[in-house]
Amino acid sequence: MKNFFLIGFMLITCYAFAQTEGYKVGDVVKDFSLKNVDGKSVSLANYSNAKGFIIVFTCNTCPVAKAYQDRVSALNSSYASKGFPVIAINPNDADAVPEESFEKMQALSKTKNFGHPYLFDPNHIVTKQFGALKTPHVFLLSKTDKGNVVEYIGAIDNDSEGENPEKISYVQNAISDLSAGIKPTVSSTKAVGCSIKWKKG
Repeated sequence: MKNFFLIGFMLITCYAFAQTEGYKVGDVVKDFSLKNVDGKSVSLANYSNAKGFIIVFTCNTCPVAKAYQDRVSALNSSYASKGFPVIAINPNDADAVPEESFEKMQALSKTKNFGHPYLFDPNHIVTKQFGALKTPHVFLLSKTDKGNVVEYIGAIDNDSEGENPEKISYVQNAISDLSAGIKPTVSSTKAVGCSIKWKKG
């Protein structure tokens, strides 16, 4: 009986760890290919002129993610032309939350007039690869001779409710540092948002 409970505990522990492990600052990111809301596949390799990427794990329904939708679009408007495009990825299971379906993603993208890709990760493959835990959760990458390197992980800023008079724009500051030829002064913060809705079983 003790062995039975021990095996069960080990399985639960391993499953939890499998969901939380992922890239750390300084790691080289493996390329991926996911379907965009326009039906086309998008990968990092598509962006031959990019200097890096703002990868944002976000979704349709989380109140925090919704509060950041315009700010994510603004990041793309400000930095895509400077070599740091936004790539948004929906990590949630649409079976658990029907409003996260691909069709609902397409509708949201059209309504909000997203200028950036909004990719569907139905099996959490890329989400687990990165180790994303929240929506939104940002991974800022820089393109180097070694590959796409993680330079910053965490929140977009410290103003999730849009009311912080001492707002710190973490992603913008990190890109400014990289553009100046230095590593981000702040390389990680705590992502604030909703937990990712994983597939059951």
